[in-house]
Amino acid sequence: MIKNVLTLVFLGVVLISCNASKTQKEDSVSKLEGTWELNYITGPRIAFDGLYPNKKPTITFDVKESRVSGNSSCNNYTGKLSVTGNKIDLTQPMAMTKMMCVDGQQGEQTFMSTLPKITSYDVTDNGKTLHFISGDIAMMRFTKK
Repeated sequence: MIKNVLTLVFLGVVLISCNASKTQKEDSVSKLEGTWELNYITGPRIAFDGLYPNKKPTITFDVKESRVSGNSSCNNYTGKLSVTGNKIDLTQPMAMTKMMCVDGQQGEQTFMSTLPKITSYDVTDNGKTLHFISGDIAMMRFTKK
């Protein structure tokens, strides 16, 4: 009898912990939902405003449809979103418009070449700031629009 009670208690604890873990992952992913505007990118030796003189890049997450889209400062892009917990995969090819970009061409190239390097993300400041991370290096920072 005691074995049966202990077994039921153990199974209950396991089921509750699994459900809590799933809820935490879903909450983490849902924080991505919406449009974010880039305000920092690592790498280039050009000032941020020099890279994006007219328009800052944006990224929009549609978690339910597993889609990512946005504007690279000149051209629009869209692709498949792959997120598990705080891990994100942006290595899939993205469809992109081909407008001629006189100002900010280097900024667009920097933005689009940095996206596939991102391995995880972190949402801070009560959901107002999104950090894109490669390994343990913060590569990009966005603010919620």
